[in-house]
Amino acid sequence: MAEVQVVFMPSGRRGRFPSGTTVLQAGRSLGVDIDSVCGGRGICGRCQIRVAEGEFPKHGLTSGSGHLSAPGSLESNASTTQPLQPGCRLSCCAELQGDAIIDVPPTSQVHRQVVRKAAEAHDVELNPLVRLHYVEVQQPDMHDPSGDQRRLEDALEFEWGLSGLECDIGVLQVLQPVLRQGDWKVTVAVHAGRQIMAVWPGLRERVCGLAIDIGSTTIAAHLCDLASGEVLASAGLMNPQIRFGEDLMSRVSYVMMNPDGDVQMTRAVRAALNELAETVSGSVGLKPQDIMEATFVGNPIMHHLLLGINPVELGGAPFALATDKALTLRASEIDFAIHRNARVYVLPCIAGHVGADTAGVMLAERPDLSDEVCLLVDVGTNAEIVLGHRERLLACSSPTGPAFEGAQISCGQRAAPGAIERVRINPDDLEPRFKVIGCDLWSDEPGFAEAVAATGVTGICGSGIIEVLAEMYLSGILLHDGTISGELANRTARVRAEARTFSYVLWGGDGATAELRITQNDVRAIQLGKAALFAGVRLLMERLGVDRVDRIRLAGAFGSHIDVKYAMVLGMIPDCPLDRVSSAGNAAGTGARIALLDQHSRPVIEELVRRVEKIETAVEPLFQQFFVEAMAIPHLTATYDHLRKVVELPERMPAATESAHRSRRASRRTAKLD
Repeated sequence: MAEVQVVFMPSGRRGRFPSGTTVLQAGRSLGVDIDSVCGGRGICGRCQIRVAEGEFPKHGLTSGSGHLSAPGSLESNASTTQPLQPGCRLSCCAELQGDAIIDVPPTSQVHRQVVRKAAEAHDVELNPLVRLHYVEVQQPDMHDPSGDQRRLEDALEFEWGLSGLECDIGVLQVLQPVLRQGDWKVTVAVHAGRQIMAVWPGLRERVCGLAIDIGSTTIAAHLCDLASGEVLASAGLMNPQIRFGEDLMSRVSYVMMNPDGDVQMTRAVRAALNELAETVSGSVGLKPQDIMEATFVGNPIMHHLLLGINPVELGGAPFALATDKALTLRASEIDFAIHRNARVYVLPCIAGHVGADTAGVMLAERPDLSDEVCLLVDVGTNAEIVLGHRERLLACSSPTGPAFEGAQISCGQRAAPGAIERVRINPDDLEPRFKVIGCDLWSDEPGFAEAVAATGVTGICGSGIIEVLAEMYLSGILLHDGTISGELANRTARVRAEARTFSYVLWGGDGATAELRITQNDVRAIQLGKAALFAGVRLLMERLGVDRVDRIRLAGAFGSHIDVKYAMVLGMIPDCPLDRVSSAGNAAGTGARIALLDQHSRPVIEELVRRVEKIETAVEPLFQQFFVEAMAIPHLTATYDHLRKVVELPERMPAATESAHRSRRASRRTAKLD
C-alpha cells in the first residue's frame, strides 16, 4: 500500500503512513495533541482540523484538501453542540490519501498552548491620543439654522476649549439619532484634539485601547483603559500563520511558491486579531466596538503581512522594507473589526530583519538613557539584538531558528500543560528530576504522578531544553564540543547508544510511558541556534568597540521563562555578572502599550529608530568566525569569569572544533612570518 507524508502544525511533528489512515490515527501515533472524547466515532466534534493548501518547500511537499478523503455522512451530521467550523474536517473521519500539512487549531487541542506574554508592570506617562468629552448641545430651533455638527463643535469649544475640529463621516452618519437619543447630552471621543471620531448618547466614562504584539509564534493583546492606563485584560493565541511555516523564511518561501500566499497569510492573521479582540474585550463585558485605538508591534515580515504587503523582498538581500516609517491608519484599512472609526498606530521598523517589535523593546527599556553598555535580546525564531548606550546604538538580527521554542527537537513541544520546563541532573548518579507546566511538584516528590495524571508528561518546551542541556554539560554528559559522552553508557542506562551517536533518556522507558530522549541532533539544533545568537551579539560588540557588556535584558516569552544562569552556561549570551542579567518580559508588548497610552512616546521612538546603526549579519565576514567559536559550550575561547564565580564549569576537553581553531591560528601566524 502506498505511503503518504503528513506534517502536523503547530507541533511540527511528521511521519509517513499508509494511504487510508485517518488523520486522528496518524496524529495519535506521533503524539500530536488532538482532542477526542468519543474515541474517534465522529460524535463529539472536538477533533476538528484544517488541511493547508499549496506548496510547502520547507517540508518538501504539496498539500491540499483533495489529499483527504471526501466528507461522509458522519461529518455531515456532526454534533450540533460542536458544529464543524468553516474549512474544517473531523480528523477521525478524514483519511489521508496524499501528502498533507494538517493544522490543529487551539480549540481542538487538549493541552492548549500557554501564551506567556503577560502585561509587565511599567510606569507609563498617561497622555492618550483619544479622550472623552461630555457635552450638552444646544437644541436646534427655527431661529438658528446651523447644523447639528456645528452646534456639537460649538459645545466642545465652549466647554472644553477644543477648536478647529474635523469630523469623521461615520460620526455624521449617526450624529442626529444619537443626539436625540441622549436628549442632547452626549459623550464625544476626540482623537489628538483634532478629530471627532465617535459620539454616544449620555455619559460614557470608559474608552479603551488595545496594544498588540504579533509574534511569529504567538499573538498577545493587552486591553487598556485609556483614561486610567489600567490593563483591563490580556489574552493571547497561536499565530495561525504557523501552518504556512514555523519560521519567517519558510513563510516567505511559501509566498514565493504560491502566488496568493501573502493574501492567505494576511487573511489568517487578521482573522486571528479579530478573534483576539473579541476574546479580550468579552472577558471584561465589553465588545470589540468599544475599542477606539490600537497599537501594533511585530517583526518585519509580520508587520508587512498585517498591512497586506507582500514580504518577498525581505527573503533575500538587500532585505528591503516597503516602509520603515511609523504608520497611523484607520482600523478598517486592515479589516480590524473594532470601532469603525478607530485608529491604528504601527510602530516603525528598524531594518529588514529588525522590526517594530524591537522598536517596542527599545521604547520599554530606553538604552539610549544609560551610560552603561546595555544588551537587549528578544529571543524567538529570529533573535533581534540591540547593543549600546546613550552615545550610540546598534542593532542586528540572528537566525536562531525555532529550536528554542521546542520545534526541531525530537521530544520538543510548545509551552503547554504537561511540558517539562525545569530540569536538574544529579552529577553523582546522572539521574534527572524535573517540573512540568501545570504542576508545582518536582518529579521525585511524593504525589507527582497523581498530580500529572490528567495531562501526562508530554514533551519538553524551550526553557526545559535549555536547562536539560546545561545540566547535561555541568554533570559531564555533554562535552565541550556538544557531543554526548558515550563513555557514560557503562555508568548509567540513561545514556544510550543510537547508531553512531548517543542519547540521554530524560523520562519514561518503562513500557507504560513514551520515552523523552535528548538526542545528538537535538543538541546540534540548540548549538546552531545559540551560536547564531552569540555571534550576532559578538558582532555588535566588535563594531561598538567593547569587550564586555554591563547589563543584559532578555525579552520575549522565551526570554521571560529561561533561567539566565543556564542560558549563560550554554553560551547563549556573553559573560556578565548574573545579578545584571534579567528578564524584560514581553518588552515588545510593553512598548506597544506605552505607545498606546502616551502620545509623546511616538515621536520619541520614531527618532530613536532613525539613530540606530543597522548591522546586517549576512554580509559581515566576521559573523561566520564568531559563529564557529560559539558552537562550543559555553564558548571556544571566552573564559566566562563572572559565571565561574557562581557555577563550577567542567574542565575543558580538546575538541575537533578547538583543534581546527588552533590550526587556523597557526596558519595565520605562519603566513604573517612569511
